Amino acid sequence: MILGVNVDHVATIRQARKGIEPDPVMAVTLAILGGADGITIHLREDRRHIQDRDLEMLKDFVPVELNLEMAATKEMIGIATRIKPDLVTLVPEKREELTTEGGLDVRSQKKSINDAIKKVQSAGIPVSLFINPDFDDIAISKEIGADMVEIHTGVYANTKGKKQEEELIRVINAANHALNVGLVVNAGHGLNYFNVIKVASIQGLRGLYIGHSIVSRAVLVGMERAVREMKELIWKSRR
Repeated sequence: MILGVNVDHVATIRQARKGIEPDPVMAVTLAILGGADGITIHLREDRRHIQDRDLEMLKDFVPVELNLEMAATKEMIGIATRIKPDLVTLVPEKREELTTEGGLDVRSQKKSINDAIKKVQSAGIPVSLFINPDFDDIAISKEIGADMVEIHTGVYANTKGKKQEEELIRVINAANHALNVGLVVNAGHGLNYFNVIKVASIQGLRGLYIGHSIVSRAVLVGMERAVREMKELIWKSRR
């Protein structure tokens, strides 16, 4: 199972002062030293954290998977097909949200997402859709040509007790259903050092995509160590 480390929030700190530090590009180097199998960045339309310069620099030197999260807009499709990251993950995007709040509404946006998938894939880039753990969303994702899906684990991560157990079952069932219909399956959002093991234990998952909790720990212990500790938890879950 791969660990994709999202470094958006390193850029969030930088943009708080509109300066040059901390540099997410430098953070990526340390994340890779810590064992990251991939790097994820979300280039938002409002450029609130990751900047075009970050994407261009990372494309030039990242030796692991570079996953570009983006909205299915004409501007972003143009950037993706020009830069050619290793993977594009289409995500919902709202200007006022603090972070991505849920999976894509693939039902109401079926045509526009399908068009975006075709355009990105025509440049030789596989496409993943960030979706809720819902069987209908999985069916639509398959129908419109996604190569893979990333199951949204945010509700699981943000609940406790019986509710969390119920949400974990939803994630497991969704992952199994997606695998059964022939999709490659990832998971992510809200995962941290306390709740990751149960998700990492799901058989058949290709990878986990984790950002905020790793960057938060990195502030205290350093990026390399923070990534290594997350990797160790994932390895523990696979034994």
